[in-house]
Amino acid sequence: MKEAPLSELIAVRRRKLESMQASGIRPYGMRFATNGPVASVRAQFAEGKLLHVAGRVTAYRNMGNSRFLDLADITGHMQVFICNKEIKPEDLEVLPLLDIGDFIGVVGECFTTRTKEPTLRVRSFRVLSKAMRPLPNKWYGIRHTETKYRQRYLDLISNPTSCEIFRQRIRIIHEIRSYLEENGFLEVETPMMQVIPGGAAAEPFKTYHRTLDMDLFLRIAPELYLKQLLVAGFPRVFELNRNFRNEGISRHHSPEFTMLEAYVAYSDFEQMAILVEEMICHIAKRVCGGLLIQHKNETGEIVRTVDLTPPWKRARYSDLIRSVQPDWYELSLSQKRICCAQMGLEATNSQEDFEITQRVFEKFIEEKTVDPLFVIHCPQELVPLAKQNETDPSVVDAYELVINGREISPGYSELNDPDVQRKRLEYQSGGEIQKFDLDFLTALEYGMPPAGGLGLGVDRLVMLLTGAESIRDVILFPHMKSKN
Repeated sequence: MKEAPLSELIAVRRRKLESMQASGIRPYGMRFATNGPVASVRAQFAEGKLLHVAGRVTAYRNMGNSRFLDLADITGHMQVFICNKEIKPEDLEVLPLLDIGDFIGVVGECFTTRTKEPTLRVRSFRVLSKAMRPLPNKWYGIRHTETKYRQRYLDLISNPTSCEIFRQRIRIIHEIRSYLEENGFLEVETPMMQVIPGGAAAEPFKTYHRTLDMDLFLRIAPELYLKQLLVAGFPRVFELNRNFRNEGISRHHSPEFTMLEAYVAYSDFEQMAILVEEMICHIAKRVCGGLLIQHKNETGEIVRTVDLTPPWKRARYSDLIRSVQPDWYELSLSQKRICCAQMGLEATNSQEDFEITQRVFEKFIEEKTVDPLFVIHCPQELVPLAKQNETDPSVVDAYELVINGREISPGYSELNDPDVQRKRLEYQSGGEIQKFDLDFLTALEYGMPPAGGLGLGVDRLVMLLTGAESIRDVILFPHMKSKN
């Protein structure tokens, strides 16, 4: 049967709304006392017990003298049974005016149907909100990807997979916070608007504060403020934060994203690697039930399995590059550009040696790595805030944790020498002093203890543990290009 146009469906619902109002019914009700969210009410089920539940009508089956309705929220669903003879006449008149999508509150007695379904036998009910637009088709849900992201509420109503992803995201963030707090970390908040955006190399979003008459930038990282707290005497500190980078959007990049940064005084990058490995394994066990994470396609077929079983592999950056091109470090810069062209990589004349090498790493190592890999002793040019290795000054004591083709977490032995830090920042900024944070350098001059630090891309971790293929699938309201 062909479905009626949307305008006609809305018109029918509006006539029902007007009928409710004409009968003295308030279609947008007030408070309704419940025994908790739908899943909580279902958990309290006991034969003969009287319970109060409220939710959206997601199924409506008219049996003539009786009706079965499903009420749902993000936590679950509950079946209710309405017998025409067991409710008040005024309530009976309301039943034909209800639609799928409406919110109602129910007072009912627990019983189990012949199919063993826990159900509430309705004694009374109240309309709490009349839905003027029909929900997506129950069987087909939302097919248009753009609608899924622009109207996430419809996606969550009609797509159980999306619901589960965001329930898991909530649990993952809870487990991160709990794990760190149980290990002696203190959670803090640092400024999201900064005079100088520091802590990473990225294009910031710019804004203006009228009262202060000054430009400000949305932070690209909280690192420099968190290190100032190490100076202040915080032994273990972390922040779960929102960062903003005015750069490209892709399946793995969002201009606004969630990041964990954590620092431990008197530590180093090796201990931070141990910390992030243990934390991710802990989270996987608690949220996913194990360390083998299956990624499936739309038909449910397993396309890859990520094995998080420790210990995780470690390899030097230079050794990984040599596994791609054995004589890479003996080649001149022009030879490396020719080699890249032969590999199918673009290497421009403006790119420096380390940038070309990093392109090789990203294409042939990072993208092809599935199980966890700590890439250690990275080139110092890539990590200007990390401490130089004592035996090889060309590299820093740092790791990049790569899982499922993407960097999940960087970790450093933090640079705490203010003179070396100044030289690194001057180099990174091209000698433009106004582009780096003098307040941070001043703080270092008061003395920062040796420390280990790590970042963890929370959105990418959620993608890893849920099998989501796009970062937009794990962000409730991802940024989209304007329809206009």
